[in-house]
Amino acid sequence: MITRFGGASIWSSDIKNLLPFYRDVLGLKVMMEQGPYAMLGADSMEQPGLFLGTHSEVRGRNTDPSRHMIALDSNDIHADVKRLKAAGVEFIQEPSANDEMLLATLKDPEGNLVQLVQMASDAAN
Repeated sequence: MITRFGGASIWSSDIKNLLPFYRDVLGLKVMMEQGPYAMLGADSMEQPGLFLGTHSEVRGRNTDPSRHMIALDSNDIHADVKRLKAAGVEFIQEPSANDEMLLATLKDPEGNLVQLVQMASDAAN
């Protein structure tokens, strides 16, 4: 029986292409960093997180970035977009609203898509 979501992985030809972006630019907490692997974004190793790793079958930038996407929660999406743009991050979608949330989409250094999500209840505060 599947009991819960365990996390997501993004593979690279070299973790050094991605780890600084997710750790230093996006600000995700590093839970584990060991050689060519790292786990980020959780408060403990028992919680779902983002796994980054070097994989021998991955070469260069993602040629199909719309195939998968990770989402990161934000409590102030406009401030985060402004901060990330100042750091040189490329956005392909500016913050846009629907009834329940604000969404913005950016690219990591290898072209993988990342969505920032702010729930409408957080935007009202």
